[in-house]
Amino acid sequence: MLDYDEEARRYDASRGGEPRARAAADAVERLLPGGPCVVLDIACGTGIVTERLRRPGRTVVGVDRSPGMLGLAGRRMPGGVVRGDATRLPCAAASVDAVVIVWLIHLLPDPEAVLAEAARVLRPGGVLITTVDKNDAYFTEDSDIARITAELRHRHAPQVSDRSARVLGAAADLGLEPTDRTEFPGIGQGRSPRSWCEAIDAGFILWCTHASPDQVADVRRRLAALPDQDVARPDPQYRLVALRA
Repeated sequence: MLDYDEEARRYDASRGGEPRARAAADAVERLLPGGPCVVLDIACGTGIVTERLRRPGRTVVGVDRSPGMLGLAGRRMPGGVVRGDATRLPCAAASVDAVVIVWLIHLLPDPEAVLAEAARVLRPGGVLITTVDKNDAYFTEDSDIARITAELRHRHAPQVSDRSARVLGAAADLGLEPTDRTEFPGIGQGRSPRSWCEAIDAGFILWCTHASPDQVADVRRRLAALPDQDVARPDPQYRLVALRA
């Protein structure tokens, strides 16, 4: 896992910056309860999304365990952030109306513990909003890259922790029921054929690390043969689900 203290200063710029944050916040907003409420944003990072959730009558608190991230979040939301671990939230039981978890579950070996803690702090009728299926985001829309990689992706799909089936199953065990879902674009994050080849060579693509060298070499060769090597294909489409206590 990344050293988020070290990563903090370049985190936003390397992940779509203000445009992606705006798209994410708009999507979360569509799933949040209306009217006065208390919202807890777990793993708020630099606060670039969190600050956009503030509204008159709505209290928004960001929590993160990285001092580097919280330093930046605190500048955006003075007095609105607190240091804490997602598995031991500094909140009383049944004390918040909504919990937001964006781009965290896919990093965890045990997402069930974080989901259980989120359920603990939710009031009855409260809503948990989380991203799911991050690995599928680049292939929501059809493209030549999606078609070339489809067989390898499906055959060697890693057992990721944010798979919808796993998240929804764990949520059901906690008494959380799915009520809604939406998507938002990773603006400016579409990858070109050349950048996909570079990511494969660097070992960043999980379904390639599980395939045979010959299979990977074939996919890489076909990607390298595509036209417009430096033209980005469609932006990823990230998925959010809402689960009600």
